Amino acid sequence: MALIVQKYGGTSVGSVERINAVADRVKRWVEQGHQLVVVLSAMSGETDRLLGLAKQIQVRPEPRELDVLLSTGEQVTIALLSMALTAQGCPARSYTGGQVHILTDSAHNKARIRDIDAARVRADLDAGRVVVVAGFQGIDEHGDITTLGRGGSDTSAVAIAAALKADECQIYTDVDGVYTTDPRVEPRARKLDRITFEEMLEMASLGSKVLQIRSVEFAGKYQVPLRVLSSFIDGEGTLITFEEENVEDAKISGIAFSRDEAKLTVLGVPDQPGVAHQILGPIAAANIEVDMIIQNVGAQEATTDFTFTVHRNDYARALEILDAMAHTLGARQVLGDAKIVKISLVGVGMRSHAGIASQMFGCLAKEGINIRMISTSEIKISVVIDEKYLELGVRTLHEAFGLEHSATI
Repeated sequence: MALIVQKYGGTSVGSVERINAVADRVKRWVEQGHQLVVVLSAMSGETDRLLGLAKQIQVRPEPRELDVLLSTGEQVTIALLSMALTAQGCPARSYTGGQVHILTDSAHNKARIRDIDAARVRADLDAGRVVVVAGFQGIDEHGDITTLGRGGSDTSAVAIAAALKADECQIYTDVDGVYTTDPRVEPRARKLDRITFEEMLEMASLGSKVLQIRSVEFAGKYQVPLRVLSSFIDGEGTLITFEEENVEDAKISGIAFSRDEAKLTVLGVPDQPGVAHQILGPIAAANIEVDMIIQNVGAQEATTDFTFTVHRNDYARALEILDAMAHTLGARQVLGDAKIVKISLVGVGMRSHAGIASQMFGCLAKEGINIRMISTSEIKISVVIDEKYLELGVRTLHEAFGLEHSATI
């Protein structure tokens, strides 16, 4: 008998029929003798619908009240699944994040989990019940409802699995595993049988939508066995593991990309100590995450040009902040570009293969794709390019590095 935490995404619970299908799957696991905790997202499209309602009231909805609103989506699905399980003779009980005391900080809309009191869940499991928990949400020390940001149900599931010391955390979604890249962009993309936590963490941070980055961080930190599977197709999915098998054979494991990028440049600021902090301090204070950063010697003497990228949703706010600061900074001009994308090569095999960056840049150059920014780490290389070249760039690199073929031993 194993303790399994399963998470089902919005498309998996997008209708009553699909909720009943999830109940069938969960019941089969229970009949095999396993204990099950099931973490659910809201129905597909529901979070966007609720957000749309909020924006009809306020252009920038008040964060606390927005969390109260958005958290209701998951309450619908957990109640319906518990009903479906009970109707099939499988005892179940549903809980909101607050009811199982998923304690978070108070950063509304982007809260982080601090602690989970698993006692209530364990008691139900010991009593033979399936425990159904609302993902994406928690409660802060003041008793206020909080949400964890987009994809937060993945994080909820992994955190609960860590707290319970579960044997495996299974993420059920509308894809049957982790692919070398998005099959909608490159039809020859190949499903990976396994990928390291390190690679998956890079893929998630670089734009792969399969798992939320914080869920991978949790799984890696607490050594939670993590598997990505399909809600609609039976299979083994992709196992995310610490093992780095055959890294000599595969230079690159996958290509991640993000369409949600925007670039900001502050031109002609004084080239002196502290200027980076002066620029990025207010950006950080506005809870805007910065990704790639480049600082160049400016065209004018004793000045520098400072460029960085943010999520496209934060672009307007970041530009507003920089425009307001331009005079104080002594900047000549502030420029912005929201029509860029990021493409990244990821692979632990980079550690033992030289020349990957050169090969990447050469492939893009042959297609006439100009690179605007470059960022590297031990196992990834990222470039920023014009968004019109995204699909061409991904397909070109996928072919150049032979990702449609399995590595051979």
